[in-house]
Amino acid sequence: MPFNIALSGISAASSDLEVTANNIANVNTTGFKGSRAEFSQVYSSAGQNLSANSIGNGVRLTNVAQQFTAGNLNQTGNNLDFGIAGNGFFTMKDGAGYTYTRAGAFQQDDNGYIVNAMGQRLQAYPPAANGTFDMSTLTDLKLQTGQSPAKATTSVGLLANLPGDAKVPTVTPFSKDDANSYNNATPFTAYDSLGATHSGMVYYVKDAASNVWNAHMVIDGTEAGTPQQMAFTTGGALTTPANGKLNFGAVSPNPGANPLNISIDVTKMTQYGSTFSTSATTNDGYAAGKFSQFDVSKDGIVSAQYNNGQSTVVGQIALATFANNQGLRQLNNTDWAESSDSGQPIRGVGNSGDVGAVQSGQLEASNTADLTAQLVNMIKAQRNYQANAQVISTDDKLTQTIINIRN
Repeated sequence: MPFNIALSGISAASSDLEVTANNIANVNTTGFKGSRAEFSQVYSSAGQNLSANSIGNGVRLTNVAQQFTAGNLNQTGNNLDFGIAGNGFFTMKDGAGYTYTRAGAFQQDDNGYIVNAMGQRLQAYPPAANGTFDMSTLTDLKLQTGQSPAKATTSVGLLANLPGDAKVPTVTPFSKDDANSYNNATPFTAYDSLGATHSGMVYYVKDAASNVWNAHMVIDGTEAGTPQQMAFTTGGALTTPANGKLNFGAVSPNPGANPLNISIDVTKMTQYGSTFSTSATTNDGYAAGKFSQFDVSKDGIVSAQYNNGQSTVVGQIALATFANNQGLRQLNNTDWAESSDSGQPIRGVGNSGDVGAVQSGQLEASNTADLTAQLVNMIKAQRNYQANAQVISTDDKLTQTIINIRN
């Protein structure tokens, strides 16, 4: 009997060594979750029939339990590397269905999809029409790396101060080519529907009426429409136009594009002191842009960035949690599938509820990266193995002694 008990101990210690060896072998595996060997005592009879002096029949391996503690997040500088600071799994999909992982080392395939080394595609919620995301469906995350279309300028905002003591110009009528026919001017850039840039200028001409100015808009040397009037109170605040918008009419500097119809917002225009100044101009148009990079927020929103300063939201990374992580069915060292024990995935997004934040440019290290702890476990398993081997050796000597006595 002691031979069998010690043999079960050797088998258990060997299993413990194998589990520890696997943990050590995967110390550099991204998103790896270490395992722990769990054992139980063996009896020859049922539990309710055990007597006070019953001796067990040894030990057996009952479970190899995955340990889902988080590993450290390490900076990589690659914006296609994702980590999760907290709970949750990335949702992946291939021909076999959905799987779940903490290993966020992704890359872009030939078709623009975000995939892992096994070709599984990262899942995301698609953008909805109202600026949110459709969380009722999952889609393969695909980066848009083409061009961002141009947007024609429709509004230009001017933040300027006109001198309160300005004099009426000595030359009339207004001519952009004669500086004596106007008082001041503010330049701006306009974009047409094809993204071409055009030079714009708003000229200010003091009117003979008190606190009144006439504004002229010129695009690429051509004056647009008719002059527009601005009036100020004796305190320097704008009163005319009432809505603060100057509308000069359309101008066509580029025959291949739609006519430009630009509204000049002078809401913040003032008339103080004796100095002209322009503090800022704003423009709602922009040229076409090329893809430069993509950005991922902590809540997993992925946006394509273009060199014209624009961005396009392409989706929100779908994360999943489970009621019982230990019930997940392990597919390999970094992929799991749902099971009846784990429960169905609870889908969510990063940085909300019990779901951790998505960290771009970082990877989660193996949670067995602490080699000291693994080596201590290995030493314990080795000593258990040696102790059980010693039991067999001792029992062999006792048996041989008994045999010698009988002879």
